[in-house]
Amino acid sequence: MDLNLSGKRVLVTGGSKGIGLACAEAFAAEGALPVLVARDAAALETAAAGIRARHGVAVETMAADLADGAARERLAAALPDIDVLVNNAGAIPGGSVLDLGMAEWEAAWQLKVFGYIHMTKLFVEAMRERGGGTIVNVIGMMGMTPRWDYACGSAGNAALIAFTQAVGARSTDWNVRVFGVNPSATRTDRVAAVYRKRAKTRFDDEERWTEALGDLPFGRLAEPSEIASLVTLLSSPRVAYLSGSVVDMDGGGRFR
Repeated sequence: MDLNLSGKRVLVTGGSKGIGLACAEAFAAEGALPVLVARDAAALETAAAGIRARHGVAVETMAADLADGAARERLAAALPDIDVLVNNAGAIPGGSVLDLGMAEWEAAWQLKVFGYIHMTKLFVEAMRERGGGTIVNVIGMMGMTPRWDYACGSAGNAALIAFTQAVGARSTDWNVRVFGVNPSATRTDRVAAVYRKRAKTRFDDEERWTEALGDLPFGRLAEPSEIASLVTLLSSPRVAYLSGSVVDMDGGGRFR
């Protein structure tokens, strides 16, 4: 199936590794032109070089700290013609409300929660002026299934789910689609860090983090490429009626 994404400019935040890199790879496979953003310029260029070699498409990179509002504004000003924005940057630490200080909450939310909100605002405005576009917020299942030992991330994800639904319900007036994807535990460095902390608390041994994963659907973690495939498919004009929804991709784990 041709997803009609060839030639589309796709901005992926957190694009140097994990789900972000997998999304860039999946879009490139459809002939789209990824723009990768992350803090580490060297990691970005390594990621971009691999995508160019494998798919023969132009790939741009921009190093930026998206916890900084001014950096977000500079990014939007430099990229006024983005067709698809994938908000993916942000790693919220594990821990209960008693474990994390307010500075840690504020730093985590500044990148992921306020970062997503600000980037969505900036690019909805630009896409409205251009007559259309698509914004995908990669959020997380903990917003639907909150946990004591991931309080900061659960609350942040819940806020982003509500935000995505609210904005996506009205952005269609300007031919702008805003929707989200909620991955469950996925094989990334970020997830490993969360479960290492959980294993330290439960077993006093962070190396036993895979035991802390529990009873997973299909007996395994989700793969970044699987999340990326869903993001890419839903970004296609073939799915043009999708907006204001957040799609859970958890293998049914919420109901196990």
